[in-house]
Amino acid sequence: MSSRKLDGYLGNANLKAAGIELEFTKEQVSEYVKCAKNPDYFIREYVKVVSLDKGLVPFDLYSYQEDLVNTIHGNRFIIAKLPRQSGKSTTIVSYILHYVLFNQNMNVAILANKQATAREILSRLKMAYEYLPLWLQQGIIEWNKGSIELENGSKIIASSTSASAIRGGSFNLIFLDEFAHVPNNIAEEFFSSVYPTITSGQTTKVLMVSTPNGLNLFYYFWKNANRQQGEEGKNEYIPFEVHWSQIPLYPGGPYRDQEWKSQQIKNTSEQQFQTEFECDFIGSTNTLISSSKLHALAWDTPKSKTPDGFTLYEEVKEDHNYIMTVDVARGQGKDYSAFIIIDITEPPYKIVAKFRNNIISPMVFPTVINTTAQKYNDAYVLIETNDIGGQVADVLAEDLEYDNIASTVYKGRSGQIISSGFGGAGMQKGVRTTIPVKKLGCSVVKSLVENDKLIIRDMEIINELYTFVAKGQSFEADDGHNDDLAMCLVLFGWLTRQDYFKNLTERDVRVDVYGEEISRLEEEILPFGLISTHDDIDEGNDGWEKVEDNMN
Repeated sequence: MSSRKLDGYLGNANLKAAGIELEFTKEQVSEYVKCAKNPDYFIREYVKVVSLDKGLVPFDLYSYQEDLVNTIHGNRFIIAKLPRQSGKSTTIVSYILHYVLFNQNMNVAILANKQATAREILSRLKMAYEYLPLWLQQGIIEWNKGSIELENGSKIIASSTSASAIRGGSFNLIFLDEFAHVPNNIAEEFFSSVYPTITSGQTTKVLMVSTPNGLNLFYYFWKNANRQQGEEGKNEYIPFEVHWSQIPLYPGGPYRDQEWKSQQIKNTSEQQFQTEFECDFIGSTNTLISSSKLHALAWDTPKSKTPDGFTLYEEVKEDHNYIMTVDVARGQGKDYSAFIIIDITEPPYKIVAKFRNNIISPMVFPTVINTTAQKYNDAYVLIETNDIGGQVADVLAEDLEYDNIASTVYKGRSGQIISSGFGGAGMQKGVRTTIPVKKLGCSVVKSLVENDKLIIRDMEIINELYTFVAKGQSFEADDGHNDDLAMCLVLFGWLTRQDYFKNLTERDVRVDVYGEEISRLEEEILPFGLISTHDDIDEGNDGWEKVEDNMN
């Protein structure tokens, strides 16, 4: 290397300015070649990181970190499910540093759920760059908070994960940090926008990394990833995961153990540990639907999905009966106005379409309901009338003149029931979600789903069920989540226990759900003088009565 003093970039002696020529020694040439071929060697020998206890130290990769580097290096599409405090960002930053140093004209995007997070990741890369030997550096063209450009033509940008972040650009490597924490609508828009960019080149790499955060697009990619060991995946992503027990307590120290786990749970909670360290996609405990059933639920790819939130799974069938249940919000960007359409022609009942939108005005929502309900053979519509739902029901009935709207009346101890009349005192369009209504609806939905009598198939609905938890005497969305679609299910559950539903379908849902079990019990218990009376099931008793034993 030249002995003359090198000019630093903008006065920073640790950075090589563009246009500076260096003379390499034989040892440096040998090292350069070795680093170019082996990213793990480059990282171990030349990348420095900040240790809380020791300050700036060489990055001595753990075995799982080395495996991650080699997985990234050898594959185009990687999805990594990693626990907190595993050094995932530092590991990936180190690989990206190798990628732009030893390849010309590479465009890299570091994207995170927040721009500040993406820029903090980039700052780690810049720090590691500064402590590289000058003979390993490329000259600096640009060195900003949100981007850098090197003399070999390689560039890195840092931004939030959004469709506009890299639209119109061509990228060789896209790093999606904590992708599970990007709102689902933004994540979907991002992929629909950048997918042509991703597939335009034959060597483009996509690295999707996160701790789980319920059911969302990250979970969708993970579940459908290429399983390499005899299990065929539905996408090209290579899955990579690390268990918390593979991570040392500190560099050179013992590995995390059960004692460490117990301490973490004491300091946080069982739920938080399951999500952040066990990397479990179940984000909440005490869910309405059992955790085993939630894990088993599968969703379909919709036939179509519109930008305003309508998702179609099955086209209308001429001879089928449909029910629409509706939950109304104010359209202020918080809660969602939503409906689901269920085919009730025969069990198992199937969700065939759904709508979910958090900005639609309550004055516009009735038009969407009207158009969709008419399309589905004048579907029977049940609207929750809490808050402003009553206004939506009134507009639908009076202004749009949609006739097939459920009305309710109060009937003594029975509370609200579906009315088959056309008017009268006390009758109202829709149903108020009182404690008894919600309790009954939750109970029925649980039975329907867990006994495979209701096919949900929609990822957003399943996602809400993952966080639809017990609170007090009822169920509602866990903190920071929504339950608009879940409440549409609850309304459907309540509706199925109404006489109107039995008359419409000529079926008793309770018998449908428990029929096989009842028949089995009849066979087993009949010799002891017990028989089932299905007609009594809906009268508030357990459906069984004592009879004379005539066996003697």
